[in-house]
Amino acid sequence: MILTVTLNTALDVTYRVPELRPHTTHRVTEVTERPGGKGLNVARVLSALGHDTVVTGFVGGVTGAVLRQLLAEFATPGGGPKAPRGTITDALVPIAGTTRRTIGVVDAATGDTTQLNEPGPLVTTPEWSTFMDSYGRLLREASAVALCGSLPPGVPVGTYAQLIREAHAAGVPTLLDTSGEPLRRGIAARPHLVKPNADELAGLTGSTDPLRAARDARRRGARAVAASLGPDGMLMVTAHGAWRATPPRRLTGNPTGAGDAAVAGLLSGLVEEAPWPDRLARAVALSAAAVRAPVAGEFDRAVYDEALARIEVTEHPAAA
Repeated sequence: MILTVTLNTALDVTYRVPELRPHTTHRVTEVTERPGGKGLNVARVLSALGHDTVVTGFVGGVTGAVLRQLLAEFATPGGGPKAPRGTITDALVPIAGTTRRTIGVVDAATGDTTQLNEPGPLVTTPEWSTFMDSYGRLLREASAVALCGSLPPGVPVGTYAQLIREAHAAGVPTLLDTSGEPLRRGIAARPHLVKPNADELAGLTGSTDPLRAARDARRRGARAVAASLGPDGMLMVTAHGAWRATPPRRLTGNPTGAGDAAVAGLLSGLVEEAPWPDRLARAVALSAAAVRAPVAGEFDRAVYDEALARIEVTEHPAAA
């Protein structure tokens, strides 16, 4: 199974309005709620790809209870022989604090989304100890682990580095998807793969050239770097080479879960031991297909199949 870690889980609430205008009242035409946080979105996409996943992190309060109830709806395989679904197992750790909400407002006129993210709950020292005990047990059965998203209050900034070292000791490959100082410290622990976007990579390395910055990130400790370039695709730099994949066409829609879908593509390719260019193509195709889905954690299967068949992967000079 694939383990996804979301320390700062969220209840994702999406409002759809005919047109979003400042300084006025809006009538909401549709409301959806989903279990959220980057790692939970990743797990839902992995499930749709047929992979069994376990999700862990923290959950609490009324919104946490709703999150777990919604997550249970995705926990049973189904979809028939042509679209087998993997299971999602809830291994979230209860805490006294209340799980945050993230609010997305979709403008139906333009397709654009405005995102509002609440801060996370305070995690106490005993709650952190409980999580670490659970994490160690879960690693024994994991084929890969994804460490995703921001850190809630009370969790040390070097936490991802600690979790990467624990996974290394258990012989489990790691993917890190975070930003800022947690990314900087996490890379030093030598994760197998990091997936920053171009801005996060520039903030880490000081370089605005994605290829140069990705190579710098490898020198800082990352074994491989998958740099998201937004609508321009993704760049992959590894010890074996460097490649870039570009989607066949630009799509409008909700980009909120596109990065999480890309992480799912990279993880599925990792556990299937697919060649690096194939992993990259899968990630870009899923990212494009997620833009066409109404909420994060989902993707348009037809768009995915079309994009995967048409994506162009080009090779750069070998990574330094």
